[in-house]
Amino acid sequence: MLDHCSISHKGGIVLWSRSFTPAAAQTAASSTSPVNSLIREALIEGRTAEDKYEKDGYAVKWTFVNDLELIFVVAYQRILQLTYVEELLATMKALFVKLFEPFLTTFIASLHTASKGNISNTSHATWNFASAFEGWDGMFDKLLHGLESKSAQDRKARFRPVQNATEPSPPSDDLSTIPSQSAETTIDEEQIARNVQALKNRLRGKGPRRRGTGRAEAGSGRDSLPTSDSDTPSKRKTKTKSQRKWGDEAPTESDMASLDYSSEKPPDGISAAPDLTALVDQTSLGTRTHDGLYEVKDWEFGRKESEADDIISQALRTSAEQKAKQTSSSGSLGTLGSLFARLTGSKVLTEEDLKPVLEGMKQHLMKKNVAKEIAEKVCEGVGESLVGKKVGGFQTTNAAVRTALSNSITRILTPKTSTDLLLSIRTKLSSPLPSTQQRMPYSITFVGVNGVGKSTNLSKVCFWLIQNGLRVLIAACDTFRSGAVEQLRVHVRNLSMLGVNGATDSRGRVELYEKGYGKDAAGIAKEAIAYARDNDFDVVLIDTAGRMQDNEPLMRALAKLVAINNPDKIIFVGEALVGNEAVDQLQKFDRALRDFSAASGGQGKERGIDGMLVTKWDTVDDKVGAALSMTYVTGQPIIFVGCGQTYTDLRQLRVANVVQAILSD
Repeated sequence: MLDHCSISHKGGIVLWSRSFTPAAAQTAASSTSPVNSLIREALIEGRTAEDKYEKDGYAVKWTFVNDLELIFVVAYQRILQLTYVEELLATMKALFVKLFEPFLTTFIASLHTASKGNISNTSHATWNFASAFEGWDGMFDKLLHGLESKSAQDRKARFRPVQNATEPSPPSDDLSTIPSQSAETTIDEEQIARNVQALKNRLRGKGPRRRGTGRAEAGSGRDSLPTSDSDTPSKRKTKTKSQRKWGDEAPTESDMASLDYSSEKPPDGISAAPDLTALVDQTSLGTRTHDGLYEVKDWEFGRKESEADDIISQALRTSAEQKAKQTSSSGSLGTLGSLFARLTGSKVLTEEDLKPVLEGMKQHLMKKNVAKEIAEKVCEGVGESLVGKKVGGFQTTNAAVRTALSNSITRILTPKTSTDLLLSIRTKLSSPLPSTQQRMPYSITFVGVNGVGKSTNLSKVCFWLIQNGLRVLIAACDTFRSGAVEQLRVHVRNLSMLGVNGATDSRGRVELYEKGYGKDAAGIAKEAIAYARDNDFDVVLIDTAGRMQDNEPLMRALAKLVAINNPDKIIFVGEALVGNEAVDQLQKFDRALRDFSAASGGQGKERGIDGMLVTKWDTVDDKVGAALSMTYVTGQPIIFVGCGQTYTDLRQLRVANVVQAILSD
């Protein structure tokens, strides 16, 4: 563990410092600190060729940046063998210079100007190092944690083979034990096993009567074995599991309660208070507008976090790799920009010039989880926009490529219809109706393949609707999967306990409509919509069973539900982890719904996918190509993305953020 770390100018100005213990902070503030002793006794005297400086139980290591006149110092307890200190200094130096070189150059120049003009030292007192080096503390913590973890793993790996080698090795001092041990093993292995079993039986209390024959059993071996083997089975009482008696009569409520193992039961007299903090993540809560509407947060591409990881990984490379990287890539597009390095000079781009570059662009998109077919289409569009374009140098070409690629992706991701689901709901609920007609609730059907998280994200959407003051009815139309109804019942119970606008709970705002298992899903959905209409519910969320896109009977059943009930929105729930599979799923779901819904009666109107909800978004980092693939296939927008396990983990997508993530290198 380190005690102190600092970055200072050779003139004595401390730019940044960190003490890891109160004692180290007190020592560093004194004139006898190890850093001050290093400057006085080593650096000023010119003894900088030594690897390490030791003073008062501390070991101090340092490194220089001569062109910027900086000193990086690390101090730690001398008794500790920290193997990562040199790597920490080298990486910290590279990181600090790379991140803050413009500021450091300006700062050093001002110091030289002040010294030449005989200006007092107060001229640099206005420099705000805290704001200038903002973000360095987090970068340093990440770097230090990574090096400490790596050192701990190396230490464990170094000691593990020694333990494995010493455990099975037999003692080699007494050579006489080797033949006797092998002879016993080969001659009487079964007898030893029987003696061990007899000893275990005695230790369990099976043989108190044979206390006098214990020595004979241990010493004579074969003579005592028949007695122990014959006595043990006759005296052992086997405990059998008591069989459950079901009977011919229906079980009572007490019988059902005794057989309920679905949740932990609190002790008698104690009521189990639910942990509401586990249901809502306060950091993920949305915001309320001046109109009082609750809006979920926008998903923001975590560029700062990824930049920190990229910079650290680059700083840990050798200097040769860094130079090779700097010469091979430049500009703001990274790898995609380096592909255009050959296209310099003023010339008109042709298809032959763009062919290798577009191939590299396609590989980049596929690495971002874009389906191959979609990546080819995007590259074709970019190529068409660049062919015949006159470029006047590498920077112009780089800008042209980024603009063309960004425009192509933006055109694909830009929704053709409104993504404001709340506006659509309020428009329907506030539209004028004849006095003889009863208002119908807004219905949303969630469809998708198995295991993508339809029920979980349906409950997140329900939480969002409740926060906006709407009454929601959840229709349990998954009558096939075991536990589907119970899962929704738990969600409804949890959502009922969460308050809205200061209320202690949301009772009356959300209910579950279910008819059990094995029933017709289309009929249950129709009954649920009628129930919601008669009981003044605003929205009906219809949960359907997961099904594979190639299963025609199940797809026909889903199309029947859509044709009979004519929901206002059909939302496809898909995973962010899929690549080419996203295209296949959406194409077949959309095609099957359009074909079968028109042939299933109802209003005779074909219905397709109206929007997408992408789950497990927090697992893909910047590989957000599934969003591009899904939007390209249907032309419909992504309404929400799910990014966690609580009811607040729902985000909205902005086209600019997705484009930024896809273009990131």
